[in-house]
Amino acid sequence: MRTQTIGEALPAREHLPVDAAGRPVLDVVVPVYNEEKDLEPCVRRLHEHLLRTFPYGFRITVADNASTDTTPAVSAALAAELPEVRSVRLEQKGRGRALRTVWSASDAPVLAYMDVDLSTDLNALLPLVAPLISGHSDLAIGSRLARSSRVVRGPKREFISRAYNLILRSSLAARFSDAQCGFKAIRREVAERLLPMVEDTGWFFDTEMLVLAERAGLRIHEVPVDWVDDPDSTVHIVRTATDDLKGVWRVGRALATGSLPLDRLARPFGDDPRDRELNDVPGGLARQLVGFCAVGVLSTLCYLALYSAFRLGVGSQLANAAALLVSAVANTAANRRLTFGVRGRDRAVRHQAQGLVVFAIGLALTSGSLAALGAATGDPAHSTELAVLIVANLAATVLRFLLFRLWVFPDRASARNER
Repeated sequence: MRTQTIGEALPAREHLPVDAAGRPVLDVVVPVYNEEKDLEPCVRRLHEHLLRTFPYGFRITVADNASTDTTPAVSAALAAELPEVRSVRLEQKGRGRALRTVWSASDAPVLAYMDVDLSTDLNALLPLVAPLISGHSDLAIGSRLARSSRVVRGPKREFISRAYNLILRSSLAARFSDAQCGFKAIRREVAERLLPMVEDTGWFFDTEMLVLAERAGLRIHEVPVDWVDDPDSTVHIVRTATDDLKGVWRVGRALATGSLPLDRLARPFGDDPRDRELNDVPGGLARQLVGFCAVGVLSTLCYLALYSAFRLGVGSQLANAAALLVSAVANTAANRRLTFGVRGRDRAVRHQAQGLVVFAIGLALTSGSLAALGAATGDPAHSTELAVLIVANLAATVLRFLLFRLWVFPDRASARNER
């Protein structure tokens, strides 16, 4: 997957001021392909609505995706007549390509898009972008699946939409409710960092964008919408569904291998200046402790199961060493990814080597405990061995966390402190 080297993490969100120079705060993109019939009424209705209800400067950008009918002429005429409307022509099709092109070139701090059929009630537009203007959220989406949404559409499209979102939840652990509603917005500084990571240029574009944003910890605001299905929609359902499933597989594989620099999309904790003055509080310590404990519980259970299995064929010392070695490798890999947020293969071998040093210290503690138990009792019961090993492992776990945080992954700890 294509990535781009980006600088430091995102700054804290701030409320967007009214631009005295008249630069629009909101740029609404309407991607179109052969929409000569619906384009003009859509743009005029949207333009009138924004003039009447939106308190900031705005722009409407018609993004023509290589139309072959009179859509370019209609778009140009609207741009010539209405000062807040502009037209952009692309020679290749693809909704994602159109959004990437226009959003990347826009100077507006809030970027949005909506479908030309205006299936979504425009009264949801201000609630959609308000959290982005105020600095509360990074992205916003309209949701047709929220409880308070009112939707009119056929059973086939209803089933497809809900099935698709179920697939996203089960395969990519997505928590947003509606990936396909053509009614979304994003802050520009987020788009500048996020869009280079999004590979799709078609209908899967905004799903991929949302999944990556959510995995990076960005805040996604959802707005219940009133939505009426367009019976004349030109979307090819089967082809779109096939492309979406391919996209789900590709994004899932990229997330599993850690090939995306999602840490570069991290935000500070809140925008209160006091949050950035607490220099003596280790950043992310509570979250790291929770992650480390969760990984530790699982690896301890794995260790005890392996020890019990190995003990059937070999002595206690050899069984302990083998079980601890296997569980230590898995523990280091899990903590690297889940607790300290290190993705990709960079320095993976070094981290495992350092983890083995930590393992050696744990081995010394547990082996020493077993040796002391054997010297004290001669032939201890298996249950007694397990009890002693649990206590020794607890002591080794505390030491392991300190070594991981201060020695194996110090760059991740210091990076969080700086935020």
